[in-house]
Amino acid sequence: MTIDPRSHTPVYVQVADLLRERIESGELRPGAALPSEARLTQEYGIGREAVRMAMSILRSEGLVSTVRGHGTRVRETPQRERMELPAGATVIARMPTGHERRELHLDEGVPVLEIRWGKGEVEVKPGDQVELILPAP
Repeated sequence: MTIDPRSHTPVYVQVADLLRERIESGELRPGAALPSEARLTQEYGIGREAVRMAMSILRSEGLVSTVRGHGTRVRETPQRERMELPAGATVIARMPTGHERRELHLDEGVPVLEIRWGKGEVEVKPGDQVELILPAP
C-alpha cells in the first residue's frame, strides 16, 4: 500500500491506517517491533513528524507501546480478570489520571473502569484487564 499525498486524508492518518491494518491482520503480532521512524520515512517517502503523529494515534488507541531506547512494539493482549458485579454496583469507563497511569502501569490510550460497589467503596481497574460479569437475573 502507498501513501497518497494528494488525498484529503492527512498523511499521518494514512500511515496509522496502514500500520493498524498490519496489526489487525496479524502480520505484526503482539510483541513485534514496528519499523523504525527512519525506515517508515524512507518506505513511505514522508517526514519524521508524520511518522511520530501516526505512532501517537496508534498509542492512543492502545495498539502499540513505545519505550524510549527500545522502540515501538505491538501491545500484548493482557490477561483479563473476571469480576462479577453485585446488584447495585455501577461502573464508569474513563481515561486515567496521570497518577493512575503510573500507579497501574498503563500504556497510553488504555482506559480505566471505576467500579462503585454500592457501600461507598470505589475501585479503579485497567479497562483492558477486566471482564465484568452481570449477575444472573
